[in-house]
Amino acid sequence: MGSVEEAAQMRDAPLQGRITDEAIAAAKAMIGMRLRPEGPYLQDATVDTIRNFCNGVGDLNPLYRDAEYGRNSRYASVIAPPMFPMAYGWLGRTRWGFPGVHGFYAGNDWELFRNLRPGDRISAEERVVGVDVKDSEFSGRLAIQYVEAHFVNQHDDLVARVLGWCTRHERKAAKEKGKYKDVVKHEYTEDELTATDKAVLEEEKNICGRNIRYWEDVEEGQALTPIARGPLSMMDTMGFLVGCGRGHTHGVLLKGALRHPGHFFRNPEAGGGVEYTGIGHHRESVAKEVGVPGVYDYGPQRSAWVATLVTNWMGDSGFLKRIKTELRRFNTMGDTTWCKGKIVRKYRQDGFALIDIDVWAENQRGEKTVTNGAATVMLPSKDAKTQMFRDGARLDLGYATYDR
Repeated sequence: MGSVEEAAQMRDAPLQGRITDEAIAAAKAMIGMRLRPEGPYLQDATVDTIRNFCNGVGDLNPLYRDAEYGRNSRYASVIAPPMFPMAYGWLGRTRWGFPGVHGFYAGNDWELFRNLRPGDRISAEERVVGVDVKDSEFSGRLAIQYVEAHFVNQHDDLVARVLGWCTRHERKAAKEKGKYKDVVKHEYTEDELTATDKAVLEEEKNICGRNIRYWEDVEEGQALTPIARGPLSMMDTMGFLVGCGRGHTHGVLLKGALRHPGHFFRNPEAGGGVEYTGIGHHRESVAKEVGVPGVYDYGPQRSAWVATLVTNWMGDSGFLKRIKTELRRFNTMGDTTWCKGKIVRKYRQDGFALIDIDVWAENQRGEKTVTNGAATVMLPSKDAKTQMFRDGARLDLGYATYDR
């Protein structure tokens, strides 16, 4: 668990690790191994934890927030938004292998099987499935790590499975390359802020809700009503941590730091207080030390925003079967994220009526910050032969697996 002497010897700056051949080999040797649970943080689904998660991602859907609305819904209860398992532990974590090498959440691909309701208890098993090495403009040599997790409820029913990945970058190399050194804070016009505020305030009225969206009424090429998140503020990032039940302090924090010394340091800006090397989400100085132009968001939060775009559109009678997001650019403080989508395919499979949607996100500069996104939704059909959604429905939808 560590000692007082070890605590006193903690470094006062993030470790400058390297992506060496030896480090790559050590990481690849972990393929197939199960990782210790990250957390768990929020393991029990309750009206309060579900609503709190919604607050953390800005989800206004009454099916997830309003007990009275839920009682009168087809579920006879509020249910959790599809990304609620994130509150148990984030996928694509960066705390295994490559000590001192900075990690960024880079994306995930979820397949969902059943809704979580108050009273459900989540557990998960996570294993390492792959390690790739590539070159990047951001930091030169980088490593991509892949993990897969299965989330189950207290009955051992499969709730969701997900492939998550992160990228690992040498801090010094990323800073020296300076890929984002010319990025400046955006100065919004009054019209831009008004348009963003309008989208945020009017989002609730665009939630389909009890208005049934039938498969027959959807046409390929139709666009989803965009949703806006921003301009990103400290309230947004801190709110996501609260929504996910995350908050390690004092003895809990110090013990964790001594177990993983390559991922923590004593920050002189905090008077020597212990901070995680990912504190760049909240400290600009640390963000710039790893080549990021400023304080940046949490990747899982951005993935949850894109999922909200889809659940707003599909209504209470739909079921989000798959959601994939890849994060390609940083979303820094002051940036606005516009989540967008377009219907690309409608079809029937195994008796279900399905819709495929391309999803992505853009910032206020028109740069894509989420790319290669995909969602598949089950919708009700006016054809009496079409199956209605049932928990546990299994379909082959091209869910991503790491090909070893």
